[in-house]
Amino acid sequence: MARSGLPLNGWLIIDKPQGLSSAAIVGIAKRATGAAKVGHGGTLDPLATGVLPLAFGEATKTVAYVMDARKRYGFTVRWGQARDTDDAAGQVMAESDTRPTRAAILAALPRFTGRIRQVPPDYSAIKVGGRRAYKLARADKPVALKAREVDVYGLELTGQPDADHADFVVDCGKGTYIRSLARDLAQDLGTVGHIARLRRHRTGPFDEKQAISLEELGSVGHSAAHSKHLFSVETVLDDIPALALTEMEAERLRCGQSVEVLRTEDRALLDRLEPGATIRACSGNRTVAIIRVDGNQIRSVRGFNL
Repeated sequence: MARSGLPLNGWLIIDKPQGLSSAAIVGIAKRATGAAKVGHGGTLDPLATGVLPLAFGEATKTVAYVMDARKRYGFTVRWGQARDTDDAAGQVMAESDTRPTRAAILAALPRFTGRIRQVPPDYSAIKVGGRRAYKLARADKPVALKAREVDVYGLELTGQPDADHADFVVDCGKGTYIRSLARDLAQDLGTVGHIARLRRHRTGPFDEKQAISLEELGSVGHSAAHSKHLFSVETVLDDIPALALTEMEAERLRCGQSVEVLRTEDRALLDRLEPGATIRACSGNRTVAIIRVDGNQIRSVRGFNL
């Protein structure tokens, strides 16, 4: 059955306001544009604001490349209060009179930089026994999430508005929970704490300069396909090596067949890649597929109808 709606392909970057879930933003975008298919490139909590990439049509096939990409957040820690959600929406679970000094904070930051281990918040979307952790937590059922390794590329103290608050900027990899980072940093500093403010400044190739408000999204409406705010599907694939194909080779991939790569210049590209690497195949100016290299042959992993 054909999907109803407009065949819109590409990325729109929304500056998500506080108080709305990422799923709600997807619904608003779908109604505003009339698009047949919409998804998002990485959940933001309702209390968080900032860059929320929306994938339309064929761009939904590239969402993983955004979710796996490096991200930048600005956040504020409220010292002295631990909350069950690890952010300002939760109930206060513990309090402390200890407030860390600037010197103590700066000394602690290297311990939270690099490859670190953290336990995700109980109120997270991670599945435990087939159920979301936040649903178990809301039902007062035990949530036993395991520690996981994440990458923190940079963590900087940017301000201290008062004794109760400190502002930070973090560059991090996939799966990093900023709420956990704030919670663990506070504990390391001999106090407790939670996230009072969280804003995503960047995710993958998209940053705040490219983001539009929900009001601007409404004005774009059904003309989104011709909007200067719509980025191509390939935007998130720019860092992936590309292999040029003839139209005949492209058609073979579309039909699910493998293609043998014999041209010298193409072999030189493939020989530089790790075995089993994925790259993109192009025909003219169009991306045909994400492909996997298997010796002298390439096979389609994900095809595009562009």
